[in-house]
Amino acid sequence: MRFSPDLRAGVAAGEITVSIRLWQRPQVGVGRRYEADGLRIEIDSIEVLPFRAVTRDDINRCGESDREALRRRAAHAGPITDDTLVYRIEFHVV
Repeated sequence: MRFSPDLRAGVAAGEITVSIRLWQRPQVGVGRRYEADGLRIEIDSIEVLPFRAVTRDDINRCGESDREALRRRAAHAGPITDDTLVYRIEFHVV
């Protein structure tokens, strides 16, 4: 997985532990480890949910200031409405 440059320090510090992705199918697997911008992360969980179900805690754990900032960042692969299904990926640095 790759992270935007402004999020990388937060991921490295363990402050960012959730990512919301607009994918057609999962790109990672639970329990697997991936290189992420010079770090190794392990995937703890993957969940598919409508964007409206993303919680305030998720937004904070993604390193975003609010829901609209998260929507803009995740929408690089297409528009996201409240009903759009997204992947919620929880991870930790190993």
